[in-house]
Amino acid sequence: MSQNNPIRVFVTHSWEISDDYLRVFEYLESARTFFYSNLSLPDQARPSGKEAEREQLRREMAQAEVVIGLPNLYKNASELIVFELTFAKAADKPVVLLRSFGTAVALPQALTSLADEIVDWDERALVDALRRQARHEDSNRWDTIEFKLD
Repeated sequence: MSQNNPIRVFVTHSWEISDDYLRVFEYLESARTFFYSNLSLPDQARPSGKEAEREQLRREMAQAEVVIGLPNLYKNASELIVFELTFAKAADKPVVLLRSFGTAVALPQALTSLADEIVDWDERALVDALRRQARHEDSNRWDTIEFKLD
């Protein structure tokens, strides 16, 4: 992965830009040496008709290397997010599902059964999961803990 070869990501949406959608990109932008290309187009006009919506989503997801699932969509657009994740799996695209932001609510089984990896809202965990799932790269990061001995 480099600036010339970014990871192509699709983030689930229902044709609106939610707080969680924006938060994903805040996390990705704050990660050093992580390059990505966003293939989702939530700000486009929503196609009329169920099949037209699905076809547009298929086109958006076609070149994605990894799909990021946002569980907050399940409450209001459960059929749509299940379709997005199901299509990702049918197209052999890995799914990284984020936990619900700021709550300890259990994720719906309909979403967890389609996820390859489930991560917390943590920039490092998200970036590492995307690298693992999209490019099979391990981060090889080490946590350093400093302490003083008296």
